[in-house]
Order: sequence, then C-alpha cells, then structure tokens
Amino acid sequence: MFRNRHSNYLINQKKIMKQKLNFFGKPFLPGALAVLFLFSACKKDTKVKTDNTINGIVMSTPDFSTLNAAIKKSGLGATLSGPGPFTVFAPTNLAFTASGITSDVLNSISADQVKNILLYHTLPSKILSSEVPEGPNAAVTAANGDILYVTRNSNGVFVNGIQVTQADVQAKNGVIHVLGKVLMPPSGNIVEMAQADTSFSFLVAAVVKANLQGALSGDGPFTVFAPTNNAFRAAGFATVDDVKAVDAATLSSILTYHVIGARVFSSDLIDGQQATTLNGEKVTIGLSSGATVKGKSNPTPSNIVATNIVATNGVIHVIDQVLMP
Repeated sequence: MFRNRHSNYLINQKKIMKQKLNFFGKPFLPGALAVLFLFSACKKDTKVKTDNTINGIVMSTPDFSTLNAAIKKSGLGATLSGPGPFTVFAPTNLAFTASGITSDVLNSISADQVKNILLYHTLPSKILSSEVPEGPNAAVTAANGDILYVTRNSNGVFVNGIQVTQADVQAKNGVIHVLGKVLMPPSGNIVEMAQADTSFSFLVAAVVKANLQGALSGDGPFTVFAPTNNAFRAAGFATVDDVKAVDAATLSSILTYHVIGARVFSSDLIDGQQATTLNGEKVTIGLSSGATVKGKSNPTPSNIVATNIVATNGVIHVIDQVLMP
C-alpha cells in the first residue's frame, strides 16, 4: 500500500511539473532561458568603460580636482580627450596651493587666461621621461607657443626648474608627468615683468636711473636676483626718490651685481657655488638651509624667497636683501 501511495505521489508531482513547464499553454523553460540571455547581454552592454585619456585620468584622480576645474573652465576637455598625442605636465592640488592659485584666484581669471596657462603645460607630442633632453634647460615649444626649459639629470626631470614628482603616467592619447608647482607662462621680458609688479617699484626706478632697461630688455638670457621694495628699505633707501638720488654709475654697479648672463633655474644652483655676475664680481649660492645668495660685502646671505619666475629673456629669483659688491 505504501508503495502504491508513493507511486501515485510521484505521478501527481510529474503532472504538476509538466503544468508548470507549460505556462499559458507554451513551454516555459525556453522562455526563461531567453530572458536570462537578454539580461546577461544587457549587463554586458551597460558595463562602464574606463576613460583612459588624459582628460579622463585627470577627472578620475582626486589629487587633480583643481586641474580638472581649470580644464573645464578653459574648454580644453574635448581636446585632451582627443587622439593627441600629448604630453601634459600636471600640477596636483597641492601644486596649485603652493603656487598661490586658490579656487578664488582660478574663478577670478578669464577662461582664455586659464587656457593659456594649461596649454603652457602641454606639449603636442608624447615625450616619456627617458626621452626628455638632458639639457640643461633644453628649449621645447609648448602648445601655447611659449618656450619651456627642460632638464634631465641624476636628480630627475625638471621643467623651468620645477621637479617632476611622478613621471610617465600612461594615457590612451599621451602621457602625464606630475608637477609640484604650476608653470606660469612669461608675460614679458625681465624689465616688463618687474614694471608690472608693484613690489619691484624701487628696483625699476634703479634700473631706469642706471639706464639698464634697454640691456635687460634684450635677448639675454639673464638671471636676475631681484630685491623687493622692502629689501631696498632695509638697505637704507626709504623712498623711491632715495634710489633716484644715487648716481647712475653706482646704481649700475650694484644692479649688474644682481645679474648672471645665463638662464639659471633653482634646479641649476649648487651649494657653495660662486656665480659670476655681469659686473665681474661673484656671488655665493647657499642651499644648506633654504636657498640663499650672498654678496661680497653683505654680512649675511639674502634669502631667495621666490624662484623660477620665467620671463621671455630669462628668469627672476626674488630676494630679501640688496646684494652689495
């Protein structure tokens, strides 16, 4: 009896299963397989693809959020997503901060200005770190038409004296080299840039009185250790008129003692180096506790408070003392 009941139970279960497999009179199993197939295909079709272009890498990297905002403002996103190839020297968020470029500053300048700055960070070809010219300070043309000066040595790769902190980030359309500061394109020659900065009004007055504006506007290249107004005040020049009261020959001797007849970035400086200036005398470079430069008659070295300000005919380093020969 038990066997009969068991057999009847199995027969009934088979009938039930057959009914379930014939949903609305149609085979159910093939339909289920079709639905599963379609679901699987949809999953494949909607899979998110990684954007490995330079623009895509910048957009997806938190340390590049300020750079990403700059790219969006400049309208260069489509270009940097294009075929390229490009080399981009990419400043991090900290690099923007170290260069004094905050979100407020970025918002205050025009889209064209931002575009010019970003194109100055871009080369219209792919150059790996191993392919950077040794230099020192080999000239390469940026995408905005201005010149960048690159160096590759045992200490790494440098652009306008600024070190590449991470090289060869590969992208689909080129390569990214990460920078610790922002590269600022030159806005004029050395004299023009000093004239545009009110913190150099004493220096400009001295240059004009010494009749050196023509020479320092020439081809160069020059490196100028530029004393601020406060540096002149500390040297005993209370006003611009006090500077103008000094005879031209004396001012010329002092000013040419601040100029080297070559393009010298901070990355080129050597501790203890004796650098010959345009007046024939030497200044001494110090790097043991911050960058300094000392004149022969100065009791203490002058601090180099800002470096690698690029002009069309050289480079400016800002100092907090007047150098005395």
